[in-house]
Amino acid sequence: MIISALKSSESSDTRSPIHLETLQALIDLDTSIIFERGIGGGIFTDDDSLENLGLKAKSREECLSLADLIITLQPLKVDELNIVKEGATILGMVNPFNNTEHIESCKEKNINLVSMEFIPRITRAQKMDVLSSQANLAGYSAVIESAKHLTKGLPMMMTAAGTLKPARVFVIGVGVAGLQAIATAKRLGARVEAFDTRDVVEEQVNSLGAKFVKIDLGETGQNEQGYANELTSEQIQKQKDLQSKVCERSDIVITTAQLFGRPAPKIIDEQTISKMQPGSVIFDMAVESGGNVEGSIQDQIVIKNGVKIIGISNLTSSVSSHASLAISNNFNHWICDFFDKDKQCIDFNFEDEIIKSSVLVYEGKILNERFA
Repeated sequence: MIISALKSSESSDTRSPIHLETLQALIDLDTSIIFERGIGGGIFTDDDSLENLGLKAKSREECLSLADLIITLQPLKVDELNIVKEGATILGMVNPFNNTEHIESCKEKNINLVSMEFIPRITRAQKMDVLSSQANLAGYSAVIESAKHLTKGLPMMMTAAGTLKPARVFVIGVGVAGLQAIATAKRLGARVEAFDTRDVVEEQVNSLGAKFVKIDLGETGQNEQGYANELTSEQIQKQKDLQSKVCERSDIVITTAQLFGRPAPKIIDEQTISKMQPGSVIFDMAVESGGNVEGSIQDQIVIKNGVKIIGISNLTSSVSSHASLAISNNFNHWICDFFDKDKQCIDFNFEDEIIKSSVLVYEGKILNERFA
């Protein structure tokens, strides 16, 4: 069996789907491993370092045409799918709701397609959860990037010139990214507040030393995967009105609210921005899916009334080495858990919950009912 790892197709994404510190797991499977030349450029890993471990550098076309299993950070283009051999498997980040053409093409060309975004949120699958591993690092990076643009320091400082008050940070959305943002801001000495539509996360917020902002929105809750339920238009407006008061007193506001497969909800409007202090910062972590902040633009910094609105895509690329280590481990765990070493192939056992959830296309059929 030949496993092929592809270089990121987006110039702004400097991660790699393989990492020197995690490769042994794949090497132990006794498969042939090839990789696209220059794959480790964003994490300061040259081709020779990988070839010294027994891997072989190839062109992108060779990686596509020779592989039985392709590991990728982005969905392939239609013309690239024409090169992939029939019966091969693509494992990676598919962005399925925005790439239905990709799914349909895999069906027509009899290419198996596994979406790492559809890994179920169960205990056994945590080691494969790419969304969580990358969101964790993104939450950290959001705080660091925000601090760069703030004209204040984050911690309280006792100086001969006087006492400098700690910066106030407000995190909206307490998922994986939000929790890491809270923890990072606290470690840097900021005074942190947080809000989430799910009251059950209050204990987690408090355990990190932050204050949970209570806003009574009525019935909210979360779904079986642990994601917050979508709010009604009335609930969103009430949330905007009440959290606006917290934004007014905050130096940094970080928004993390995203809905899997849907545009991000707009939770900070221009009216709220107009009340914030000049020099304060809003970091929109949902900018790639439409944005939480009115006026945020992907990969740009917009200034409104002296408030910086930051929208950075591929946020984990700012910590590309750790991001690559984490996501390569996610890929490796999926492969190793379902690899039949005797037959040298992936065992697609659809009785397994992880296989059933993550495999979108198999043997020319679209299996997930949302895309069938």
